[in-house]
This record gives sequence, structure tokens and C-alpha cells, in this order.
Amino acid sequence: MSTPLPKPPWLRIRFPSGPQYERTRRLLRGGRLHTVCQEACCPNMFECFAHQTATFLILGDHCTRGCTFCAVKGGPTAPPDPDEPRRVARAAADLALDYVVLTSVTRDDLPDGGAAHFAATIQALRENIDKVRVEVLIPDFQGDAQALRTVLAARPDVLNHNLETVPRLYAEVRPQAGYRRSLELLRNAADHVPAIFTKSGLMLGLGESDPEIEAVLADLRRARCRILTLGQYLQPSPAHHAVARYIPPEQFAAWRQKALNMGFSTVAAGPFVRSSYKAKESFQ
Repeated sequence: MSTPLPKPPWLRIRFPSGPQYERTRRLLRGGRLHTVCQEACCPNMFECFAHQTATFLILGDHCTRGCTFCAVKGGPTAPPDPDEPRRVARAAADLALDYVVLTSVTRDDLPDGGAAHFAATIQALRENIDKVRVEVLIPDFQGDAQALRTVLAARPDVLNHNLETVPRLYAEVRPQAGYRRSLELLRNAADHVPAIFTKSGLMLGLGESDPEIEAVLADLRRARCRILTLGQYLQPSPAHHAVARYIPPEQFAAWRQKALNMGFSTVAAGPFVRSSYKAKESFQ
């Protein structure tokens, strides 16, 4: 096993807490809800909870895939909880959210990959929160076009699906996914409902080269993806994919400008950027 790279000074972060953080944590626990913030060990969790925001993780907390970058647990899955959409909507209302981000574990065991559950949760949010905006970060549904249409029919404001990395690294980092399949999902979403903003993101530092990054950004633009996030990959544990390099903030700033020049409407890029971090600001 190789020696981990030492973290540079720009990756030091202060973990805020306080009453708002504790209130958010208690509310989520009381509602029997999962968040990607907690399950994926997001470095922004303390900041987001302290500001009473969270990204809801639906369809359980066990994933049917084994991506080597991800901290979400694998293992046996349970049937979707039919009451979960109501509990998510109730928690979002209690947190006074007017912009809600939903994601899920990947559920290849379900016939529709969980698409109907996404749609039901979007509907519950709209029924409980006036003028709410909803962003969904969806899996690839194994390329099922009907599953994608089910989610789009619920009219989320933003449909996000992350490419995560460059094609060369898929076999190592996302062995059960497919680069072209993910790209096609974004293209199909833009074709089917052009009014819905499409969004995608990459983690940098997995071993990709700069020309490979630029090629992926060009692919995303050809698929008419409009919102982009670029963040630093951080290894969740020694058992996960190792960090190949740390990208300094000024290089993230350069990638942001390049992406804007390529035609993306909004680009968030930085060491701590994640696909749902400050999603409302990116949408606005």
C-alpha cells in the first residue's frame, strides 16, 4: 500500500457546530432520514447542518454498487419506504427550506431503479412547501429511458447526474457504471425537457490528466449540460481509492474560467465543492 499524500494547508477546515447544527441533526434523526452529508462523509456537513441545510438521501443507506471512491455502505437493501417522501417533505418544511436537494443510493435491485420514489418525493415537497425548488441527483437507472422520463415528469428544477471522473478511470473507480451511458442520460434529459437545467460534476485528484478533464467538459457541453461542479477527491478511508494529487485553489479557479468560456451557465469549482454544496446559489 502506498503512503498517502500529505494534505496541503488549503484543505484544513474548521468544523462549526452549535445549536443550529444540533437541531438539524436531531430533526433528521427524529424523522428517520438519511443524508448524503453523513453517509458519504462530506467535509461540508458541519457547515451545512449549522446553516440548517442538508441533502436528503432516499431509498435507504445501502448501495448496490461498489464505487471505490464512495463511503456509502454496500450490502443488503430494503424495499422503498412508502412513507419516506412525506417525512422528507416534513423535514424540509421544518428546516424552512425553499430549495431542496434529493439524491439516493443506487438501487439496481429495483425494476425502475427507484425513479417512482424520486417522483413521489418531488410531489410531496411541492404539496408541502409553497414555491419550493427541487434539485435531484440521480443514478444512471442502468440506462432505462422510461425511468428517466418518470423523474422528469415530476418536473424537478435541476436534474443532476455526476460523471465523477474521466472515461479511462471508470473501470477502476466506477466499475458498474458506464461513461457513455451517463453522458447519454444527460443528453436525453436535455432533449426530453429542455426547460429543466441539467447538471454534472467531477472529482479531481483521482489520477486524471488535464487534457482528459478538458475532453470530459467538452463532452458535457455537447450533451447541453448547463451547470458544472468541480471538487477535490478526498479519500474516505485507507480502503478506498487513493488520492493521486491535490489541486490548488488557483488551479480550480482556472478550470472554472475555462468551463465558463466553454459555455457552461454556472460553474462551482474549488477544493471543498461537492455536487450539492451551495446548490441553491449555483441555480440562482
